[in-house]
Parts: sequence; structure tokens; C-alpha cells
Amino acid sequence: MSLSASCASVSQKRTLSSLLAGRVLKRPKQADVQQLQEAAIQLLEQQQNLCSLFREVGVSEGKKNQNQPDGVVSGLTGSLLAAELRRQAERLGVSATVLSVKMVLERLQEITEERTEDERREMLTDSQRVQLGVLLQSGRELLSQGVLSPTLLWQELSTDQRRPRLEVVFHLHRYTIVTLQYIVQSDEGLRCWLASQLKALCGWTPPQEEDETKRVQHQVLAAVVGVLVGSGFERSDDPAAADRRVSPTCCSVLDDMLFWLLDAVDTSLKLPSAGPGPGPGPELWIQMLDVSLCGASASAEALQRFFTHCLTQTLTYRPRLTVSDAVAQQNQWTFARAGRLLTSLYRRLAVMFSVEQLLNHLQQVLETHEVNWRLVLCFVSTLLVYSQSAQSSLRELLSRLLSSAFEGYDLENMITAFLLARQASLEGAGVFPSYSDWFKMSFGGGSSYHANSKKSLVFLLKFLSDLVPFEPPQYLKVHILHPPYVPVKHRSLLMEYVSLAKTRLADLQEPVEDMGLYQDASAAGLCVQPQCQAAQDVDRAVSLFQSTGRISATVMEASIFRRPYFLTRFLPALLTPRLLPVKADARMSFIEALKRADKIPAAQHASYVESCHKQRQHNRGAACSVASDDPVELLKAQLLELTELVVGGDDGETSAQLSRISHTLSVVFPGRPDQPSGLIRVDVDAPPSPELHVNVVDVILRSFCQCVLDTSRANPPSNSGSRLLLSRLCVAAVCYGICRSESLPQHRLQDFIPSSIYKKLLYLIPRLLPGVRRAAAGAGGREHLEENLEENLWSSVTDSSSTWRTTAGHLWRNVAFQQLQQEPEYQLSFSDWLNEELRVQRSEDVLSDAARQEYQHWACWELYLPRAEEDGGCGGDVEKLCSHLVHGVMQLQLSGEPDPENLNQRASEPGGCLPDLLTRLQEAVNEMEATSLSDRRGSRADVCDVLFEVFQRFSSSASPSISSELSLQRALLTWNRVLLALPAVLLFKLKAGGGRTTLDCSRLVQHVNQYQRPVCSPVGLLSCSVTSHLLRGLLCASLRCERPDEEFNRAWSQISLSCPLLLVSTAFWWQRLSPVVASLWRRRTDGDSLPQQLQHIADAQNWTCSLQDGQLLPTPPAADLSCASSLHAAWRRCDGNLRRFSAALGLLRAERDSRYRQLLVFLFSLCVNDYLSALLHPQQKNLGRVGGFCSELLALLVDSPDWLLIFRPTERGIYQSVSMVASDRFIRLRPWAFCSLLLQQSPELLQEALRCPGFFHTAVSCYISTLQLFLDGDTPATSTEEQVEPSHILKQTRTLILTVISQSSPAALSSSSSQLRQLQALCADVDPDVDPDVAAALLLHLDPPSLSPEMDFL
Repeated sequence: MSLSASCASVSQKRTLSSLLAGRVLKRPKQADVQQLQEAAIQLLEQQQNLCSLFREVGVSEGKKNQNQPDGVVSGLTGSLLAAELRRQAERLGVSATVLSVKMVLERLQEITEERTEDERREMLTDSQRVQLGVLLQSGRELLSQGVLSPTLLWQELSTDQRRPRLEVVFHLHRYTIVTLQYIVQSDEGLRCWLASQLKALCGWTPPQEEDETKRVQHQVLAAVVGVLVGSGFERSDDPAAADRRVSPTCCSVLDDMLFWLLDAVDTSLKLPSAGPGPGPGPELWIQMLDVSLCGASASAEALQRFFTHCLTQTLTYRPRLTVSDAVAQQNQWTFARAGRLLTSLYRRLAVMFSVEQLLNHLQQVLETHEVNWRLVLCFVSTLLVYSQSAQSSLRELLSRLLSSAFEGYDLENMITAFLLARQASLEGAGVFPSYSDWFKMSFGGGSSYHANSKKSLVFLLKFLSDLVPFEPPQYLKVHILHPPYVPVKHRSLLMEYVSLAKTRLADLQEPVEDMGLYQDASAAGLCVQPQCQAAQDVDRAVSLFQSTGRISATVMEASIFRRPYFLTRFLPALLTPRLLPVKADARMSFIEALKRADKIPAAQHASYVESCHKQRQHNRGAACSVASDDPVELLKAQLLELTELVVGGDDGETSAQLSRISHTLSVVFPGRPDQPSGLIRVDVDAPPSPELHVNVVDVILRSFCQCVLDTSRANPPSNSGSRLLLSRLCVAAVCYGICRSESLPQHRLQDFIPSSIYKKLLYLIPRLLPGVRRAAAGAGGREHLEENLEENLWSSVTDSSSTWRTTAGHLWRNVAFQQLQQEPEYQLSFSDWLNEELRVQRSEDVLSDAARQEYQHWACWELYLPRAEEDGGCGGDVEKLCSHLVHGVMQLQLSGEPDPENLNQRASEPGGCLPDLLTRLQEAVNEMEATSLSDRRGSRADVCDVLFEVFQRFSSSASPSISSELSLQRALLTWNRVLLALPAVLLFKLKAGGGRTTLDCSRLVQHVNQYQRPVCSPVGLLSCSVTSHLLRGLLCASLRCERPDEEFNRAWSQISLSCPLLLVSTAFWWQRLSPVVASLWRRRTDGDSLPQQLQHIADAQNWTCSLQDGQLLPTPPAADLSCASSLHAAWRRCDGNLRRFSAALGLLRAERDSRYRQLLVFLFSLCVNDYLSALLHPQQKNLGRVGGFCSELLALLVDSPDWLLIFRPTERGIYQSVSMVASDRFIRLRPWAFCSLLLQQSPELLQEALRCPGFFHTAVSCYISTLQLFLDGDTPATSTEEQVEPSHILKQTRTLILTVISQSSPAALSSSSSQLRQLQALCADVDPDVDPDVAAALLLHLDPPSLSPEMDFL
């Protein structure tokens, strides 16, 4: 029996409901059923009314016990009804089928003729629907008993004076008593009744609270439409088939409904917008025309034929409009005016076709049918609006139509092309080019369709002339302003048409001269005044000039061919006097370009310039009259308002305020040039007052400093700009603040100087001025300070002969400035300094590399190391200095939002000061190392402890989300960079005791297991650089012991047990590590061989290489996990030679001893980690390759129960160490890997796995864990086609589990008490509401029912 078949049988035979029912009720025996039937027959002899019997069956069906098995009740009911009907029919001498049909019809009439509150109701009530369902269920049972005839039943229903409701027919179809396909094939009078029923049902709206009725209404309509489409449009090769007869009837019904819909569309277009609509019926019928019909009742080909038929019928519906009507009324048939009903219909019908197919069909209909032009053109508009590719396809169709028209001088193709092009242009430039652009592109060049012969030209002009009486005026204007190309010798032909068109425009009172340069024919319906149109043309021309830098061709052509409009409309609108800006804007540049091209008359341009100058003088005089009392006070008020705007961040109002200030300055200092130039001219005839000039400059500078101070409070200055400029601004602002505080004694200095700008100066001044560093590093003495410098501070700021360095030096030595450091919020701590320094880009730094190194050394060792901790220093403790450096480096790397795609981006940013600060860290660590080596009173444990404690403190306090995998990974990347910059030997502690020195690796082991292991990439492996660093550190630390070889072996043995991740990583990277490690060891030990533990790893590597070459050497003394890691590395490297590696595995299989089995289990565990990694990151891993190798290993291990232990990590054993290699998340996802891998195996291998001891317990446990992972949302998300959906894996695993349960005996499942307790605990974990079948199957096997009838009775 196959697995799927076994599971299916279990699911069908033992559902949860049947299991539960079997425990609470006695199973009916065959004898009980016979006695029950005999008693029922005796009772029925006293009750001869079959209608009452049907009624009673309905009541019993509606109120039956929910715990009663359905099959028992249905079987008894059907057999009882059938037996009684046969008995009554025999007594009456009629057929049982005739009697059953009569009884069903009578009961059906009782149900459907119940009185309802709404007499116009088209559907059954909920109560009627329930009763009908019970009746039809009984009818289906009678049908199965052979006592009910569907043919006779429908014959009686259809010959009745009043046919049944459509919902009743639907339920007959749903219960497979009388199908809709049968009704369509057998009932010739179907058309009128079915169409009227469909219209009535569509037009009736169920009450708002009857959601079930609404759902059934949609089901009824969808079912009927599906059957009609399937029966009417499926093709059959047999000419005598029934479908040949049925198809016209179905098509007729569907056509009736389509015409009913199109009538509603026609009515809605004629009604005013505020009038009553056509009702919900047509909209509901449109919803039924859905592609969801495909596959259910009709094939895709049948549905396409149906939609094509509907589209043809729509386009040819009532073709009453002539071509002249279409030309005249086309402007009213746009998409916006088409109506929602019509556009929705078109969208439904077009969804299964491409744009090319739709346009080809449209061309075919136009060539073979009389069409309704309004519906045709609305279809084109709908297609263009909803499809982005429709424009190019329509262009191709228009090109084909015009080519065909001029080749055969075909007027039909010609008028079709013009109507379609005009319709497309009516939808706007975003959908299709304007009509003028299309007309110029099609007929404006020498290579146009009509340009090859005089006959073609005459054909075009004759066609345009015939359109003149019907055309709207905007198209005539386009033909006149953008005439078709005509050779000079045939110019008279064109002038005849132009004269005719102008006469027509004159009759319509539409002067052609008022048409704008960029006016679109689609906008002709709007009433635009000539002045407004000219202003719009100016705006468009300026915009085009700004974007291209050139005068548009339309303007240049208008200056020649439309000179009256250009001179009398366009130029006056362009040269409207205004207040000219200081810097030339796009409009001024456009005017200048036209002037250089001699398109603006000189007198007109001079008049424009003079008018602008007068307007400027008028505005300036008005401003002077307002500020004539005291312009300086007005300037102060404006500058104060500017400060508030800058702090508020309102850029628009700030620009406006600057314009007002500029105007005020022009009033204070009149005669300044309007246009700034490189040369500043001084007006010696009217020099400003020296006192006024000084006052204004002082007001501006003070306002600027106040603005800097206020802005710095809200937005502290950053280091992104120039540091020299930033220093100058901060120095000026702080000097102003100190002077301001002296003038207002009632205020504190802190009220005028923000802490952010003050701390910027504490950082910048010593960095840029080496001369002040001695004072900065002083102990707070006043020998370097200067008293009473406040009166000189501001003068040094405003003095043009004073440099900013001089001012900064005065400020630094100011008593008030230095005393401000005593306030805690004004102190620049060592952490703050580190944060500033780490953000410096060396390429942009004003200091040279040597100067920067000197400054950093001074700051660390002379400024912050001796400074007290309460003042932001390190209190003389090098350990705290080291801690601050590590913390600052990591804080910088982790600043900003985490990005899983660019975790190494910050760490690898070039140009920063991180290398310089790492050098300072190395200096501090070396200082600690030297100090601890000279300390004879204790061990050298402080350096190692400090480093790991710094990282531990940072990881627990740096960020609330540091515990997450992504945050921890970012922290580890930064920490590893710091780690690799430090001497590796410092990561191991040396302990002195008992007359010898030993290694203590506990802190390193704890760090690797707690922090490195969860974020290893690839999973289960440290990086090669980190592994090499740690291994070299261990070697160097052991060399400081009395017996290096012995101490290394002891430490490595401890690491192999407590930190297998380092063992696995060393074995994996050994080919790259061995040259470095061997050279280091031999150099330090005068050529001694490697320690024994490392030699074991080398032997494992050599054994792996020989195995790949087909030679099976004796197993090396290395640990099995080390050998497995060597094999794992070899498999990863053999991308192109997998067969060779598979052959090597076959050698291990041939031996079949316990050592090889354990080695293969370790290898399988490492590969399962790779498989999980491929599931989580499919873009980075080859899921198929990893899964295939896991399957190959599983085939080798399937007979042994050892491989199951890696999926039960809580159990202690020889494979416990493998769970310490991967992260906790991967261990939690192991059950998911178990389920996913098993589903890829062959049925033969699964049968072998079923016989493996412990497989049942492991499979059930993994399934429950996988189910919980799925419910918690922790399963891997699918992002590639190679992955399988989690729900599919869970479903197939459930099938497998049910098969395992069905094929395992209860005695085998609970062979030991421990297994029994574990399985009982597993049963408790399975929620019956989540997986009732598995829960019931487990419960049944662990507590099987007694086989004794007596026990069953009890």
C-alpha cells in the first residue's frame, strides 16, 4: 500500500467525529437495523399520508442530534421513504416513480407558496431555503434508491401553468436531481421563461440584512450564466450532437440579456445626470460576465468566443447613426460621458484579450457590419484609457487604414481612420497626441500618404471638403493653421479648401485668428477668451523654453505664418509690465531670446522695459513712505521676524522676508544697482552717513549671531559642512552671547549660549589651534586665562584686521567661557569627543595625518585620561580609556537604521577616522598589557576581562533591539573588527598556581557560544579571519606557559567539549589556516611539530583527501566531529565533481561500522544546517544541491536510529555537541527541515524509515513542532520558485503522520514506559481544533477500544 493511499483510507474511515461518536454511542448492529425497519413499517401502516411523512422527515432532519452519524440517519431515511413509496404505489396500482414525483411536487408547492411580507420577492426566504434543502436531500436519497425520475419531475414542473422560480431550479441543479444542462437540452420553451427570470432576479435587490440571500443570488446567476456559456459556445465536431441544437437557444437567451443591458445603457445616456438611473439589474448582470466562469462551467476557448460574440453584438447594436452624425457629435462621446455601465461592460469583455486582438476584431467588425458609431468610439476611448499599450497599437491600426485608403482610394477606411484618431485625441495628451499633432504627422510632410501623386492629393482634399458642412470648427481651424503638404504647383487646390473652410467658420462666427498656438481640438468645447488663450500660450512657451533652452518651433512658425495673432495677442500677453526680479527668471530669458532673434519690435520692447522701471519706482516709493520715520528700526523688526522664521523652518516665508529686508536696505542705502555684478561701484556723490552705516552693519551682524544661537538650540550644527566655517560661525555667536549676558546682568550666561554650540567650540578650538591645548589640558588654573576681555571680544569679531583664530584665542582664554565648563550640560565628555572625532572624514580634514595623530594622542592621553570622571574624563584609569574607545567605535558603527543587505557598509566606509582611533585603542591595550605584566602581585586577567566585559555591557545597553538577530549581527561585525585589530594573545587569560602557568579559556568560550554562535554566517561556522585570530591567540598564549605543547592540548580538549563551534570552524578552514599556524608554531618553538590536537585535525584533512581519491585509510584519531567538518568542507569545494564525492561516501557505507556511522551522522547534521540556511536565504544558497546531498546521506543512515537524534536536541548523548554548533533558531527549525526533507524522499526510502526504531516518536514530535512553527508564523517565507509553500509541506507531512500511525501497532508505539509518557505528552500538545484527525488517531492508538462486545457496551 502506498503512503498516500494508506493515509486516505485512514482519513476516510476514522475521522474525529466518528471516533468521538463511537465512544459515546453504541454502534448500530445489523440486527438492530432490521428490527428498526420492521417497527417503522408497522407504524407506517397506521399513517398513510406521504406528504405528512415528507414533512416529518424535514423536521427530523432539521432537529436531528448533532452527534448522530450522518450516514446512519441518511441511510435509514432513504430506505424508509423508498420502502413506503413502493408499498403505497403497489397498493394504488401506480408506478413508484410517478408517486414519488407527485409527493415531491406537492411538498415543493407547500414550501414555495408560503406567504411572505414582500409580494414582489424573487427569491426564497431563509426558512423556505432550509425546508427546500431538506426536501431535496430526501429527493436525492430517493433518486439513489431508484424511485425518483428526474425526467418526469422536470416534465411536471415545466408543464405546470406557473413554472418554478429560478432559485428552485438552481437548487435542483445543485443537488444533482435535475441539472441545468439537462433542462437546457430538453426544454424547447426555455428561452422566454429563462430570460424573464434572469431579468427579474437581476433587478431585485435583497433586503440589506439578508446576506445569505445575496450570496445565493450571485450563485444562481453565476451557475446559469456558466451553463449557458458552456452549452452555447463549446464547439463539437459531431454535426449531430445535441450541442448543435442547444447552442442557438443558449445564445438567444444570452443575447436577450445583452440587449436588455444595452437598452439600459442607451436609457442612461439619454437621461440627465441627476435623473433616476437604470437600477441595479444591469450592473449585476455585468458582474456575472467574469473570467471566473472559465474552468468551472466553460472552457477558456468557449468563454473567449462568448466575449467576442458579445463585443460584436454591442458594436453593431441598433446602427441608426450615420457617419455625418458621428463627425458632428463625436465630441459628446468621450470616455467621461460614456457612462459607467458601458465602460464596465467593455472592461469585462476585453479582459481576456490583448489590445492587438481587440483592435483587429474592431477592424473586422467595421469592415463587415453596420455599426453603432457611438458605441464603437466609446469602446476606443475605454481601451485607450485603461490600457497603456493601446496608443501604439492604435497608431499601427491608423497607419494601416490610411495606407489602405490611399492605395485603393477607399473612403470607408479614410473616414474610419479620421474618426478613430479624433476620438483618441479627445481623451487628452496623456492618452493620445492631439488631433493637430496627428494631422501634421500624417499629412504635413513630403513623405506623407498623399504626397506621391496629384490623385492622392485630390482624394484627400476632396475628402476634407466633403466633411466641411458637418465638422466642428476646431477641426477646420487645425486644417487651416496646419494645412497638409501640397507642392507649389498644386497650391491652388489647397486654397480652394481653405476658402471653403474659412467661409464655414465665418458662418459659425468662429474667427480662425483667435485660436491659440497650443490649443487642442479636444478643448474646443470650452469657452476660452482670446486674452486668456494668449496668456496660456505664453505660459506654455516659457515652460518649453525653460526645459529645452530653445524657442519652440510653434512660436517661430506663428511669428511668420500667424503674424497678426503673434503681434496682437501673444506679444502683449508676454510683455505685460511687472516688477522684474534681481536675477533673471525664465520669462525674462525667453523675452531676451526673442529679442535677439528679432521677433520683438524694438519700440515694443523699449516700452516694456520703461513700464517695468516705472512700476519698480512706484513700489520703492511706497515702501519709503511707510518706513520714512526710522528705517533702521524697521530693519531691526524685520531681522527679528527673520530669526523666528529661520528657527521655525519656514523656507517659503524666509525667502519672502529676505526680499523685504533687501528692499528696506535699498531704502536705507538708495542708488544701489538692481543687478549685482562682479564690480562694486561706490557712489561718492551721495555717501551714506558713517554712523548710519555702522549701525546697520552692527544690527545685521547681531541679528545673524542671534539667529545662529537660536537655530542651534533647535537644530545643533553638524559636521557635514566646512569645519573652518563652522568654527567662525560658532566663535562669533558665542562672543555675541557673552557680550549680551554682560549687558543684561539679570540673565545667566546659559540663557544666551546653547550647550550644543558651546560644546562644538570645546571640540573645534583645540583641534584647529594647537596653541590652546596647553591651557585646555591644565588643571583649571587661571594662569592662562585673561580677565575682563568682554569689551574686546565683540570688537575682535567686527574688526576687519582681526582673524578668527585671534578671536578664538581670546574667547578660549576668557574666564566666563572657561567657567561655563563647570556646568554638567556644557561639558564635552570623552564619549562626546569620540563621537565627534569618529565622524571626521580624513579626506576633508583640515589637519594633516601627522597633525591629526598628534591631536588625538594629546586628547586621549593628556586631556581625558587625567581628567576626573565627574568632568567627563577617565580618572587616570587606562581601563576606562580603553572601554570608552571600544564603546565609541561600536556606537558609531551601529548608528542609523539596520539594513540586512548592507551590514558591512559602515564598517567598510573609506576615509573615516576609525583606523586612527583603532590605533589609539591599540596604544591603550598595550599600556594595559605592559602594566599587567609588570604587576607581580596577581594574574594577567584584567585585559581579557576588560575586553569581553566592554562588549557585554554594550550589547546589553546599546539598543532596545540588540537582542534581535539583526542587531546582534551588526554588533558582532563591529566587535570582530575591533577584535582583529588587537593582539590575539590578549583574548586568553593566564593563571599562575601550583608552580605553573595555565590557560583559562572560559571567557572566550562563553563569548563564542553566547554571541558569535547565533549570528554565524555561514551558519555553524566562524569566519576564517576570526577563526585564524583565535587559533593564533591560543597558540601564542600557550607559548607563555612552561609546557606549551601540553597546555595547548589541554586547552583544545576543553574547547572541543564546551565550544565545538571553534573545533568545527578550525577543521573547516584548515587548508587556509595550516600554513600560518605551522609557521607560527615552528618559529616560536625552534622547529617542533604541531601540538597533538592540531595534528589530529591535519590527519583528518589528509584522510578526507585520500577518501576523495578513492583510498579508504584507517580512521584518524581525531574527533568524529572534526572528521565530519573536514568532509563538509570537501563537499562544499567539489562543485564540479559531485560524483567523485558520492563514490567516497560509498566507501564509508561499505564498511558499516559504528565509527563511520557516527561520523556520517555528524556530517548529516552539518548539512541539515546548510539546508535550513538555504530555506531561509534561497538567493544565497543552492537549495536543490544541498537537499540532494542531505537525501544521499539519509539513504546511508536510514537503517540506523542515530540520525533521528539530531532532530531531538533535548536528549543527551554522543551527538549533543552538534546542537552547540548552530544557533538556537536553527535548532528550533530542525523539525521543519525534518518534514521538508522527508517529503523529498522516495516511497521505498520512506518505507525503510518507517521500520527504523524511534521514527514514529521523532516524526510525531517534529510534526507537532512544525505545526506550532507554522501557527506562530516562524516558518521560512517562500521567495523563489524552488521553494515549497509552508502550507503544502505541512499538509503533506500530516498525510505522512497519519500513514505512520495507521501502519504502526499500539504495542510497538508504547513498547516502553518512557516512550508511552512521551507520546501521551505529545497527544496533549495536539490541539483537536487545529488538527482533529491527528489528535484522534493518536488518542485511538494510545488507548485502543476493547474488541469485546461487552466492553464496547460498557
